[in-house]
Amino acid sequence: MLIRGGHVLDLDQAPHRPGERDILIENGRIVAVKAPAAKPAETSTATVIDARGKLVVPGFVNAHYHSHDVFLKGCFDPSVLEYWVLNALPRSYPPRSDEEIRLRTLLGAVECIRGGITTAQDMLTVWPLTVGQVDVVRSAYQEAGLRVILGLQVADRSPMDTVPYWRETIPSDLSDSLSGPPAPARMPDPFDVMDELFGSRDVSGLTTWAVAPSSPERCSHDLLARLAELARKHDLPVYSHIYISRAEALNARRGFQAFGGSLIALLERVDLLGPRLTLAHGVWLSDEEIATIAAAGASVVLNPLSNLKNKNGVAPIRALLAAGINLALGCDNCSCSDAQNIFQAMKMFTLLAAISDPEEGQPDAIDAIRAATTAGARTAGLQDQIGAIRPGMRADLVIIDAQDPIYVPFNSAARQIVYGEGGRAVETVIIDGRVVMRDRKMVSVDEAALRRELDAVLPTFRRDADVVMARTAKLRPYILEANRRIWTQDLGIDRYLSR
Repeated sequence: MLIRGGHVLDLDQAPHRPGERDILIENGRIVAVKAPAAKPAETSTATVIDARGKLVVPGFVNAHYHSHDVFLKGCFDPSVLEYWVLNALPRSYPPRSDEEIRLRTLLGAVECIRGGITTAQDMLTVWPLTVGQVDVVRSAYQEAGLRVILGLQVADRSPMDTVPYWRETIPSDLSDSLSGPPAPARMPDPFDVMDELFGSRDVSGLTTWAVAPSSPERCSHDLLARLAELARKHDLPVYSHIYISRAEALNARRGFQAFGGSLIALLERVDLLGPRLTLAHGVWLSDEEIATIAAAGASVVLNPLSNLKNKNGVAPIRALLAAGINLALGCDNCSCSDAQNIFQAMKMFTLLAAISDPEEGQPDAIDAIRAATTAGARTAGLQDQIGAIRPGMRADLVIIDAQDPIYVPFNSAARQIVYGEGGRAVETVIIDGRVVMRDRKMVSVDEAALRRELDAVLPTFRRDADVVMARTAKLRPYILEANRRIWTQDLGIDRYLSR
């Protein structure tokens, strides 16, 4: 494949006014990036894409995403995290069919691709966890052509034991409803499932496995230690949530005093804290914990959209950058950010830092694009494979229509992408050298057929969702009362702009 004459974005060279380049791709890999010839050579073997007058940028990495609640987009207004999650997690629902899981994965993948995302870190919950249903997810990603870092999320502690004041506020006759439907008989051991999957071969080359403890406080010490060993055995990255909400920070201070009230110290104790670890959110990290993460070489992936919608506040962006931590960006769940739109995440990343610190400084537009490309790749150890347009890298590329009004006049590619783009001008997407979207039309997935198939499964899902939401509505006043009590406690740090 030859991509001819596009303005190729290189963050280290002319990020504002990138020069025209030809990109030659062979066997899914970039083999040359060079100035266009005065008279282009004719070729009978290469597919030629004319990118003259267009922007060619590295494919974006959505470094924190959950495909399991794709069907819940648009279902919620802003809500506290601890209430929202009861409506969104698969454990609240009966087990889902293979077809539903395939279709929701495909739908989420299509949305990612349409927005220029070429790699997603899917922190997936399948309940119960089985080899068969995870294979359904993996096959759906291969069908769509989306590169995926697939983490299998596990936990073994009840929210009654992890959310402050729930035991005091939630009536005993309602507490059983927190666990959702009864577990099926003879569920497979999750470690047997993960061990089999992690040892399997991915013929497409698009799937990277990951270990995914849901969050340190939601996992027993034994579970965390076993997951650390599993990651070492298979040499895999590890993704976990950390301090999304004030409730989680308060729980750490009270329930983990043996570790100085710090979940970071707990992760260090169980040998999970290190370069292979990526922590999602980190809104309520203390300065001391930020320094510990930086010293360990771990990464943090920020999710500014969901943090605002779930009333969690603003992460300490400036402090994380100043510490030298690798900062990536994610779009999080479809039901708490409602869009897999990395452009929204980049813009919020820069603007939230601007309103939480009055001094000029990082992050700027270049920092935002770096967080959405190379930094996201680094979380999975893929920084030598994806995230930039250079010879030797995998051919994950996005062609943007620079004739869109967003780019007229064309003053700065980096700034106009971050502050102006919303996904409208994404024209063509190439992943691993395969065109998956061309001229705004999906090539890898028949979207009309997908919508027809969705029509067959959505009524069942909606009926089940109605049951879940009716059940959790009874808990809502007690959860909100617990949240009010949580906000009366002093943590010594603040991440909410109005307080």
